[in-house]
Amino acid sequence: MKKIEEAYFAGGCFWCMEKPYHEIPGVIGAESGYCGGSEADARYELVKAQKTGHRETVRVAFDPDEVSFEELLAVYFYNIDPFDDGGQFIDRGRSYTCAIYYTDERQKSAAEEAIAKIGRETGKTVCVAVEPFSAFYSAEEYHQNYAEKNADAYREERIASGREARGEEERVKL
Repeated sequence: MKKIEEAYFAGGCFWCMEKPYHEIPGVIGAESGYCGGSEADARYELVKAQKTGHRETVRVAFDPDEVSFEELLAVYFYNIDPFDDGGQFIDRGRSYTCAIYYTDERQKSAAEEAIAKIGRETGKTVCVAVEPFSAFYSAEEYHQNYAEKNADAYREERIASGREARGEEERVKL
């Protein structure tokens, strides 16, 4: 029986963060949702309006025998701007800020080590919170697999947000 683990990454717009994980061998699934808030009600309209304290987050289910948490971290940092403390790209506010929600001490340590490495190598402050996982609320169905169901709108979002325009030199590689 396979051992399946979960990782939780908040990196701005969950539509833009979910798709890269679907493409990784060893990832069983990626799901858009919400983490980090104190409210028990995490609906899109409330989260986007900054009323719940949640962040848009992607839950990644993976087989650790096929892909490591560190490899998932590399995908995460490649797809975000870890130096922006106000959100990601055109999406602003707490619900679009970056966080890694760890499920055990190994994930916490790996996340903290990655952040420290990026800080040392760039000389910049990394604005990614590392917080204990407490709860995940699945986003509404129309948000799930958004890139697949709405390819044109997804592509437009990536372009309009500025994510697509980033060159390789602007991306963080672990």
